[in-house]
Amino acid sequence: MASTAAGKQRIPKVAKFRIRRRTRESSPLTLQVKNKAPAEVQITAEQLLREAKERELELLPPPPQQKITDVEELNDYKLRKRKTFEDNIRKNRTVISNWIKYAQWEESLKEIQRARSIYERALDVDYRNVTLWLKYAEMEMKNRQVNHARNIWDRAITTLPRVNQFWYKYTYMEEMLGNVAGSRQVFERWMEWQPEEQAWHSYINFELRYKEVDRARTIYERYILFSALRHLPKFKPAFFISFLPILPPAMSLCSSLLWCVGTLLVIVHPDVKNWIKYARFEEKHSYFAHARKVYERAVEFFGEEHMDEHLYVAFAKFEENQKEFERVRVIYKYALDRIPKQEAQNLFKNYTIFEKKFGDRRGIEDIIVSKRRFQYEEEVKANPHNYDAWFDYLRLVESDADAETVREVYERAIANVPPIQEKRHWKRYIYLWINYALYEELEAKASTNKVFNFACSWQDAERTRQVYQACIELIPHKKFTFAKIWLLYAQFEIRQKNLPLARRALGTSIGKCPKNKLFKGYIELELQLREFDRCRKLYEKFLEFAPENCTSWIKFAELETILGDIDRARAIYELAIGQPRLDMPEVLWKSYIDFEIEQEEYEKTRNLYRRLLQRTQHVKVWISFAQFELSAGREESLSRCRQIYEEANKAMRNCEEKEERVMLLESWRNFEEEFGTDTTKERIDKLMPEKIKKRRKLQAEDGSDAGWEEYYDYIFPEDTANQPNLKLLAMAKLWKKQQQESEAAAMDPDKDIDESQS
Repeated sequence: MASTAAGKQRIPKVAKFRIRRRTRESSPLTLQVKNKAPAEVQITAEQLLREAKERELELLPPPPQQKITDVEELNDYKLRKRKTFEDNIRKNRTVISNWIKYAQWEESLKEIQRARSIYERALDVDYRNVTLWLKYAEMEMKNRQVNHARNIWDRAITTLPRVNQFWYKYTYMEEMLGNVAGSRQVFERWMEWQPEEQAWHSYINFELRYKEVDRARTIYERYILFSALRHLPKFKPAFFISFLPILPPAMSLCSSLLWCVGTLLVIVHPDVKNWIKYARFEEKHSYFAHARKVYERAVEFFGEEHMDEHLYVAFAKFEENQKEFERVRVIYKYALDRIPKQEAQNLFKNYTIFEKKFGDRRGIEDIIVSKRRFQYEEEVKANPHNYDAWFDYLRLVESDADAETVREVYERAIANVPPIQEKRHWKRYIYLWINYALYEELEAKASTNKVFNFACSWQDAERTRQVYQACIELIPHKKFTFAKIWLLYAQFEIRQKNLPLARRALGTSIGKCPKNKLFKGYIELELQLREFDRCRKLYEKFLEFAPENCTSWIKFAELETILGDIDRARAIYELAIGQPRLDMPEVLWKSYIDFEIEQEEYEKTRNLYRRLLQRTQHVKVWISFAQFELSAGREESLSRCRQIYEEANKAMRNCEEKEERVMLLESWRNFEEEFGTDTTKERIDKLMPEKIKKRRKLQAEDGSDAGWEEYYDYIFPEDTANQPNLKLLAMAKLWKKQQQESEAAAMDPDKDIDESQS
């Protein structure tokens, strides 16, 4: 600040004024930018770095080497270095690296006392710095100052007992010095602080290195058996009694209990993995009874509320190694019955492997079935309306479980009614009911003992009937129904020789929700029973319900034909063709015509064809009519057939579909080739059309042009004679052809010209 003030005093007042005035005058000039465009030559960061590397701008020359030749120079060097270190420390006392460098420099000069003093000063500044304690203790150990090192480690673990590195270093030093008792004492002090698991394992490994198995067992007992005071409510008296073998001697019962409760404060690792490590420790040292006891105590400790599959897998593998296969099977089944299925995947896997190795075929099948059952349970639990999963689950249960279990699963499945009353959502669901009823009727009856088969058959039939009736009551028949359910129920009642109930069920279905399939099934049933009067009544009801159904009319007429009532059948056909709307009228007319042909009523057949041609002029009707006349087998059949072809050709002249007219002429030509004369053949050949290729313009959906397409068209001679334009066009084409031939002859006079063409 003094130098700054002096500098200010040296500046004259006039100069100050001039500086201020120049600043004021130049300030607006600095804001004016003449050209804001980017420079023509740009430079990148990569070029800047490359230039800096080439010029080596940041490299400093190495300091000169100093050679010390006498004691005075050495003392002077020490003084300068110490002054530098002290200045650095004085500038920032909290930077521990400066203290450590200072102490290590003094240590390199064998000034141990000075280095020790520096470390102590640093600890006064920051005693929580772990690195400082470690460097301090390492210095003492390097210089073989064992007692000093012990003193530092004692101070470190007293000051910072939660730093595990101090404890590890301390115990390792004592063990390297051969002081096993001292190392054990340090471990005991460490265990009082309830350290992490690795610390306990280090203590156990330490005892095992010196063959102290009993001590290691005692450490394991302290390590795993208690959790904390929060676990007191779940402990049982028998569990405390299991501690008696590890209690100190000469303790009364009250003192023992107090010791147990006190131990709860310091022993805090009751995890499953620690129990398993303890048991494997006993197994490794061939204490198999102790290992089994550890597993049993672990199972008792965790109980059924905190079961873990890893504990039971380890227990089972231990028993498997001891060749106790029945024990293994009991352990697996006990765990599988109590552990939630989603947490027992590894348990299932190991149980399957065990059964494959040591079990029989039945045991292997049981475990596979149980595993698949668990998978299906998870699927139906995730989505109860996944009926495909229910079908697979039921198929599995039916193949392996008893009847009561199967019924329970079926009841669970059918309880998941589709939430929406739409038939597409019910199509898969209804098959659950069908399978349930079939199972009750067939599988449950077959699985019943043969001794009680006769006694239980009535119960099985009644249970099946209840299933069908419950399903029928559940379906909303006003919106939709399922004909297959009604028909299956009726067929079941017939198998039970209960015909009135079957007829009542089908009658109810027709009354509530008539469908074509229901009528057909009911009629088929009555036909099998040879109840033809009932069939007539059902056909009448059916045709009242669906008069447009041509198949029903045809079947009704065929029934009357089979029964020999021809007039009834003809009357039914007449009623059918008189309906204003039919779904397949061509099939109905064909059936009626075939019926009259079978009855050899040719005049009536001709009348039918004429009536049909009044309704439609389809080419197939004309061809069929002509073939009928040809097949009539009389003398005038050929003339009648030719006459029909003539009528058809006249009727088809105004038809827009030229392909149909071509089809008619081809049929006529085939007829003339087989039965006609040369005159008739020549005549039909003159009637055959000419096939030409044309082009027409296409348009897209939006009205734009989509190009051109080629198609074939037919030009009939009769139409050409009536249209003079077509005749003129043909003459123009012939003239153009003659012109081309004459030009070719003029170009090549030596070429002979066909006179016939000219």
